[in-house]
Amino acid sequence: MAEIINLRTVRKQKARAEKEAQASQNRVLFGRTKAEKLKQSSEKALADKHIDGHKKDD
Repeated sequence: MAEIINLRTVRKQKARAEKEAQASQNRVLFGRTKAEKLKQSSEKALADKHIDGHKKDD
């Protein structure tokens, strides 16, 4: 005889697994420390300053 399963709990388990997969993906995409964010913004500011310094005035 087959084992009886509750479809509601299976549906909830599937939803939890999908949410966990999405959370894991978001941690990879958006999970940066404050130091990393500050470092990137300072590097970008330095690069922008360097590029602006080489522009010709019309």
